[in-house]
Amino acid sequence: MVVGAWDPETVNEDIPMTVWERLREYAATQSGTFTPQEAISWFRRHASAQANDRTLRTHIRGACWNVRDRSQFSNREPFLARVDRGVFRAATAEEIDRWRRDRRSEDAPPGTQSEIAPVVGRATVATTRDDGASEARQVDATASQREWHTEANVQALLVTALATDGWRILSVANTATKEHGIDVIASRDGDTVGIEVKGYPSRTYADPGRTGQQKRTSPSTQAAHWYSQAVLAAMRLRGREPEWRSVIALPDFPRYRTLHSETTGSLTAAAIEVWWVDAQGRVDRR
Repeated sequence: MVVGAWDPETVNEDIPMTVWERLREYAATQSGTFTPQEAISWFRRHASAQANDRTLRTHIRGACWNVRDRSQFSNREPFLARVDRGVFRAATAEEIDRWRRDRRSEDAPPGTQSEIAPVVGRATVATTRDDGASEARQVDATASQREWHTEANVQALLVTALATDGWRILSVANTATKEHGIDVIASRDGDTVGIEVKGYPSRTYADPGRTGQQKRTSPSTQAAHWYSQAVLAAMRLRGREPEWRSVIALPDFPRYRTLHSETTGSLTAAAIEVWWVDAQGRVDRR
């Protein structure tokens, strides 16, 4: 997720900014998901003259790259993504690039489509619109399946699944900046869960400066280290927040399943749950 630096001194009503510009500034302060009400509350504190409920909700929807009808803002580049009904986040650079490619494809004259870089491996994903109706959107299946198991992607899949299942997302750590703290905190029906999220190691480095280089440590060995880190974090959470449910969320890989089978008794005794996330975004919470 792209998160801009924010200086509170720059947020004041003396600076002439449109609602669109102010909303973009608000989005840059958010490391996780947010609701329209949270954005409205921020506007009331920092730009009360622009804190109109209906106007802000319209702008939030219009700033999303993945909603069906944003005709009122069709000439403006989006900067938000809709996660679920009433849940939003800042759009990633990849999502904005995807929107630009689709825009160029739509604007191209007939017979010139071959001049546009193709998007390989698309899949249709069902979402729910603000009016409750179902909506289909396309994502790049090739990219998502190739590296779906990174920590950031597993976290995004988990948050989407929880929001869809009626959980309120209280906070989401920014994995891109290695933000400290609990990766995901969510609540529903009086239950609060703190979730430590881990990805599954790749064979090559993600660092652009080392693209294509093989890691010296095998994914299986590194996965064991990551698993132990997740267990330690979950145990610490049990001590700090004994009333919360302490959860570890892992991509569903055989190596992690084996490690879990070897520690199930200890985790159960410590009241630590393990949830499994697959490439399609399904979450097994058994």
